[in-house]
Amino acid sequence: MIVGLTGGIGSGKTTVAKLFNDFGNIAIYHADDEAKKLMVASKTIRTKIIDLFGAEAYNSEGLNRVFISNIVFKDKNKLKQLNSIVHPEVKKHFKEFVSLNSANDYILYENAILFESKSNLYCDFIITVFVDLETRILRTMQRDNSTKEAVLDRMKNQYLEDKKLLQSHYIIYNFDLESTKSQVNYIHNILTKKAF
Repeated sequence: MIVGLTGGIGSGKTTVAKLFNDFGNIAIYHADDEAKKLMVASKTIRTKIIDLFGAEAYNSEGLNRVFISNIVFKDKNKLKQLNSIVHPEVKKHFKEFVSLNSANDYILYENAILFESKSNLYCDFIITVFVDLETRILRTMQRDNSTKEAVLDRMKNQYLEDKKLLQSHYIIYNFDLESTKSQVNYIHNILTKKAF
């Protein structure tokens, strides 16, 4: 069983994924982390990214994230092209992960752009993590040490929250940790019953 976990930037998906991880009988795939690794490790992706952005796309530390982010969050077409290079490879990688972890109660597929990348189509259930816009902006500014304008630029490329919520089976309201923990426990108990 595949359970999608998504939510807008700054909603707290990573915190929620860590809480699910405590159960131990599930496998978690972090699409964003895996995409970052593949963008460095995969020769296919690397060649296509250099073709698209030029040699400056990579530096001595690997992928030049700042350089690429400055382009794609201001140019929707470039973002679309980048996604068309990375997403197919991530999907292939995820399928391998599912095969290797099929003995678990379920697989949690954490993906910030679950709907945008049409990865929701692989999921049996979808959980969306939700907090209000101002909280998300503030959290992201603090986490990434960025400006409000930069955060809003990134948000423009994600689905509207209500669109995600309407397509979700479960919603976690992530305002305080204790409440979030109890919501995670509640959903996990339902999902483990559905797994058998």
